[in-house]
Amino acid sequence: MNKVRLSGGEPLVRAGIVDLVKMLAGIKGIDDLSLTTNGILLQRYARRLKEAGLRRVNVSLDTLREDRFNRICRRGGLQKVLKGIEAAHAAGLNPVKINMVVMRNINDDELLDFARKTLAEEWHVRFIELMPFGEQGQDTTGFVPLTEIQERLAVLGELLPDSSVVGNGPARYYRLPSARGTLGFIGPITCGDFCLTCNRMRLTADGKLHPCLLGDHEIDLLPTLRSGDLDGLRQLIQQAVHVKPEGHYLSEGIKPKKRAMSQIGG
Repeated sequence: MNKVRLSGGEPLVRAGIVDLVKMLAGIKGIDDLSLTTNGILLQRYARRLKEAGLRRVNVSLDTLREDRFNRICRRGGLQKVLKGIEAAHAAGLNPVKINMVVMRNINDDELLDFARKTLAEEWHVRFIELMPFGEQGQDTTGFVPLTEIQERLAVLGELLPDSSVVGNGPARYYRLPSARGTLGFIGPITCGDFCLTCNRMRLTADGKLHPCLLGDHEIDLLPTLRSGDLDGLRQLIQQAVHVKPEGHYLSEGIKPKKRAMSQIGG
C-alpha cells in the first residue's frame, strides 16, 4: 500500500489533522497522500496541509445554489466551500477535484452549471451516480445514469478523452473543447467494469477494514493494532485482500446496510 486518502465523515474537524498528515507523509513508501472534504474548513487549513505533505484534495459539492446547499447539507456555508476551493488551488493542492453526486429532481438541473465551471476555471468536476446505502438505498427515484448525464452535457460540445488528471480511481476523464478543467464520470451502478481495477481498502474510524465499499464485510483490526502485534496485523490485512470480491452485487439486489457512506468514506 503506497497511497493514502483521508476521508470521513469530515476529516478537517479532527483534532490534530495537520499533524496526522505530516506523520503519514513522513512514512517511507507512501508516495501519494490526498484528502476528501466538504470544504467548509478548507480555506483555514489548505496552506498548512500542503506544507505538512498533503498532495491534493477532493471537495464534495452537490450544488452551486445557496438555498439548495442549505437544504442538502442542512446548514449554510456554500461561500466558505467556494473560498476553500480557491485556497486549495492557491496552496498547490492540485488537481482540486469537485465531486457532485447527481440526484434527479434535486440537483440534476445544475449539470451544465458545473460543467461550465471547467471552461474558464481549472475545476475538475466529477459526476457520480447515486449509490444505495443503508435505508436510503431502497429509494432509487433520484438515480440518474451516466449515459443520461453525458447526453445532457452534449450541448456544450464534444467530450474529448483526457488522461492528464492525477489519480488511480474509477473515474473516466474528458475535457470540453478549449476547457481549462476536466469532466470525470464515476458510474458504480451502470458501468459493468467499475470494480475491475479496484485495489482500495477502507479503514473506518473504529478500526474496521472494508475490502469493498459496496459490501458489508469488514475485518476488525483494532484489538490486534492495540496489542502491537504487527505480524498479526499484516495477516489480517492480507486476509482482507484475499476476500475482496471481484465486484459488488447491486444487480442482485444485495446492498450495503450496516454503515452509511459517511461512516466509510468515498
